[in-house]
Amino acid sequence: MKRLFVLTAILFLGWSLAQDDPAPVAGGTVTVAITAEPPGWDPSASTSQEIARVMYHNVFEGLVRLDETGNIVPALAESWTISDDGLDWVFKIREGVKFHDGSDLTLADIVAKFERAKNPDSGHTHPEYYAAIESISAGEGNTLVLKLSEPSSSLLYNLARPDSVIYPAAKAETQRSEPIGTGPFKFAEYIEGSEVRLEKFADYYLAGVPYLDTVVFKIISDPNARFAALQAGDLDLTGVTPEQYLQLSSSPDLKGGEGYGTAEITLAMNNSREPLNNKLVREAITHAIDKEAIVKGAMFGLASVIGTHMSPSEPYYIDLNPYPYDPEKAKALLAEAGYPDGFSIKFELPEPYNIERRAGEVIAQQLAEVGIKVDLSVVEWGTWIQRIFLGGDYDMTIIGHSEPRDINIYGNPDYYYKYNNPKIAELLKAAELESDIAKQIAIYQEIATIIADDAVNVWIMSPFSLWAAKSDVYGFWTSQPTPAIDMTAVYRAQ
Repeated sequence: MKRLFVLTAILFLGWSLAQDDPAPVAGGTVTVAITAEPPGWDPSASTSQEIARVMYHNVFEGLVRLDETGNIVPALAESWTISDDGLDWVFKIREGVKFHDGSDLTLADIVAKFERAKNPDSGHTHPEYYAAIESISAGEGNTLVLKLSEPSSSLLYNLARPDSVIYPAAKAETQRSEPIGTGPFKFAEYIEGSEVRLEKFADYYLAGVPYLDTVVFKIISDPNARFAALQAGDLDLTGVTPEQYLQLSSSPDLKGGEGYGTAEITLAMNNSREPLNNKLVREAITHAIDKEAIVKGAMFGLASVIGTHMSPSEPYYIDLNPYPYDPEKAKALLAEAGYPDGFSIKFELPEPYNIERRAGEVIAQQLAEVGIKVDLSVVEWGTWIQRIFLGGDYDMTIIGHSEPRDINIYGNPDYYYKYNNPKIAELLKAAELESDIAKQIAIYQEIATIIADDAVNVWIMSPFSLWAAKSDVYGFWTSQPTPAIDMTAVYRAQ
C-alpha cells in the first residue's frame, strides 16, 4: 500500500487573510529591505540566506514548499505517494507550468535538476540532502519517480528547501546571474550593491496571484538606515530591531508584525584551535555568558534564550542549560584548564548583522570579567564568508544560523566549527532511517544534548521575527519557518 499526499486548495495556497484585512487589490509596487548583497541568485549554489529571502517561491519553486506555518505543501508537484517501505516516491507534476523564458516545465528539467543536485562534483551546496536517491526518472502520466536506496525521513523536508528549486536544464549554469524560475515573479533587474527588481509573471499557473506588479528588494545593511527609509516612505516593508519594533505604536502610518523564527544566534568557537580545543575552556566561556542579560539588554526581551542548536519553533527543540551563568565557576574552570590568569583571543563580528554585533559586544565585556581578553573586530561580510565560514580561519565569531533543521552540521568535522564526534554522524544516520516521528525527535534531542554537553558553541538566543510595514501593506509573512520573504499574497489596500 502507498501513502497518498494531496492537500486541499487552501492548504496548497498556504496563504490566508486575517479576518479583519481588507480584500486583496491587484497592482502596485512594494519595496522591501534585505540586509546583505546576495552572492548570486541560485539558492542551490550558495549557503547565503539572503538569496533565499529574495528568490524562494518568488522566482524559484520546487516540487513542494514550506508555507508560513512551516507545513510542507504542494508547489510544482500537486500530490505524491510514498510506498510503505519508504523506497518508492512518485510525484504528480502540475500540468501547464511555464518558465519565465516562455519554455514549458518538463520532466526532463526536473530529472536533470536532481541528478545534478545529488552529484558531489556539481557545485550544489548540499548533495547530502539527496544521498538516499538511487534513481530519478520520468514516470507515466506526468509523474516523477524517485527510487531510494534506503528510507530517508528528511527527504521530503529537503525537497521543500530553497536548494531544491527547479530551473531549465539547458540553463543550469547561468542561474547564478540570470535566474529563470516558474514562480509568481520573474527576475527583471539587478543594480549591483543597490537593489533587485522582480516583476509579475503573467503566465503564472495559479490564477489570481500575485497581486503586485512589481517588488523591489533594496540592499540596506544599516538597521537605522532601513528604519529611516521606512519612515520616509522609501520602503514599505522591512525587518526591524526590537527598539524599532517598540516605536511602531507611535507611528500611525506604520504597523508591526511579530512571529517566530528559526535562527540560533551562535557564538561559534573553532574547536581545533588552542585554547578552544580544551573542553574545560569552552565550558568556562559558556559559564561566563549571561544570556538572559543579553536578551533583556540587546533584544528588549524579544527573543528566547537557548542552550543548544535548536530554536523553540522546531519540533525537536529541547530546553537545555548544562553550563548556566556562573562567572566564579568560569574562573575556576579556566584555572583547572591551565589559564589561571585567563588568555587573549580574537573575536570577529560580521559587518552587516546588527543583532549579532550587539550581542557580540556584550559577550566581549562578559568574557573580560572572567579574565578572557578579547580582541574584538568587525569583518566585512564577503571576508567572513570566505575566510571564516568557508576557510575556518578564526578563533571565535558570532552569527545567526537561520536555516531550519540544520543540526546535521555537527556531524561534519570539516564544518567551520571543526568539531569531530563520530557519535553524531551515527545518530544522524539513525534518525534518517527512522520512520517513527517520536523516535526521530528523541534521536535529534540526543544529538542536541551531546553538543550542549560538549560545549561546542555557546547558543545565545533565538530572536523573534519582527517586521514593520506601511499601514496599507497586507499579506506578508510575519513568521519565518525558512528564510523567505514570500511576496505572492502581498498587496496594497485601496
